[in-house]
Amino acid sequence: MNPLFVKDSLKAFLLEDTYYSDITTDSICSNRPAKAIIRAKEDFVLAGSIFIEPLLKLMDEAFCVELFKHDGDSVRAGDAIAEVESTDRALLYIERTCLNILQRLSGIATKAYTFADILKPYKTRITDTRKTTPGFRFFEKYAVSVGGGKNHRMGLFDAVLIKDNHIKAAGGIKRAVELARRGVSFTTKIEVECSDIGEVEEAIASGVDIVMLDNMSLGQMKEVVSLFRGEVVFEASGNINEDNLRDIAEIGIDYISSGSIIHHACWVDINMKLE
Repeated sequence: MNPLFVKDSLKAFLLEDTYYSDITTDSICSNRPAKAIIRAKEDFVLAGSIFIEPLLKLMDEAFCVELFKHDGDSVRAGDAIAEVESTDRALLYIERTCLNILQRLSGIATKAYTFADILKPYKTRITDTRKTTPGFRFFEKYAVSVGGGKNHRMGLFDAVLIKDNHIKAAGGIKRAVELARRGVSFTTKIEVECSDIGEVEEAIASGVDIVMLDNMSLGQMKEVVSLFRGEVVFEASGNINEDNLRDIAEIGIDYISSGSIIHHACWVDINMKLE
């Protein structure tokens, strides 16, 4: 985790809310010493607590944060997550930004944990996608890992994923893979999205590392895995939910990718109260 990236991102989040100033707080508060408790109001898996300290540091160098719960912990309604000592002004400046991060990331971690827990008896692992909030991807993917999920590629820069539009642009899977191999390092893995058995066969013959079975039926996936087991890594994607995870895992799929663990995750309820 690059601390410079984290600092710059947190600063941007804080500036979005405060811009020139917090006119309410600046009118009322006078930089007196103050203490606040961050507390859970429902049950969830915590994520984002590691960002409380660097966020507060942007407002006050002389502060104290005591964490009672850490990222990955199961939190119960009423549990104190952290005690924060600073000035009244600093605490009120960062309150909403801090809670937004904790509530959003904890919701994602909780959703990811639910999926990962269902898959525990199997070799299959749940992974995220690039369906993330612009500007917040790193944090959302961090929350997935906290919840027990795996991260797919972070962006367009760290892995090759040839999708249907790439295949059309190149004129076919084989040609797309050949062009990709020429354009990237030999250390870079190549994945191809396939929608039927014929495409899977062509992708494997082209020497890909990972085959994504996109929106295939259980019957199609069973046939593919039985024919090509062990030749590549298989990823299932499309219409993934908690009801069909086990059925897909039982086929022997290596990874199941789901955007819903991020974009369908509900915020959890957390508050911050001055003492």
